[in-house]
Amino acid sequence: MKEALYTIPVNDAFKAECECPICNMYRNIEKDVIEFTMGPSYMEDDIRAVTDKKGFCSTHAAMLYRHQNRLGLGLILNTHLEYTIKNMEKLIKSESKTPSLFRKKTTGGPAEFLEHVNSSCFICDKIADTFDRYIATIFHLYHSSSDFRTLFAGAKGFCSKHYLLLYKSADKYVGGREHSEFIETLNRVYMDSLKTMQADLEWFTDKFDYRNADAPWKNSKDALVRTIKKTNSLDAEKDIP
Repeated sequence: MKEALYTIPVNDAFKAECECPICNMYRNIEKDVIEFTMGPSYMEDDIRAVTDKKGFCSTHAAMLYRHQNRLGLGLILNTHLEYTIKNMEKLIKSESKTPSLFRKKTTGGPAEFLEHVNSSCFICDKIADTFDRYIATIFHLYHSSSDFRTLFAGAKGFCSKHYLLLYKSADKYVGGREHSEFIETLNRVYMDSLKTMQADLEWFTDKFDYRNADAPWKNSKDALVRTIKKTNSLDAEKDIP
């Protein structure tokens, strides 16, 4: 299968040993965006203007802090605070001049401003742009490459969140017999992985019975972590305290 630059990350994700290649893709994009944000780009005026306006969600703020570029993060957050203070002072001053009788009817006040800032994230938005293209690439490869169809059919499975994403996206990207084949393959891969997972998890719980103390763990030692990844789309090592 001849690869183009935009197909390499998708193929790499499906070749990796993981519970969900879509989660794998997302994590790789997320790491790249964190590196981009904390790299030289934070000194560029056009990038800083966007981070000033959007800020970061709590998850990505924590990841930026763990990156260890404390100077870079300090500079980014400093101008974000300057932007917030400037706008809040203006909006609070404007609202104070508005009679209380009419305040609830006005829009664009300090509460609306903060709601917008608190619901936006520079990193989430950059991830979404790339992630959407990767999802489209999955269907492009499924349509155009027999090698990728084999790779897709041989996946260990998908987490429930990304199974649903692929299931619903199929209507947009494939049609006719190909749509039916895609859904059939997707369903088989997903259900087979859940059944395998359930068997491993059942044996994991059975090992707590004293009668099974000397029995082999088989493939169940990490079944709890893998199940959390599969059912909750979490990277258990990173997301679970």
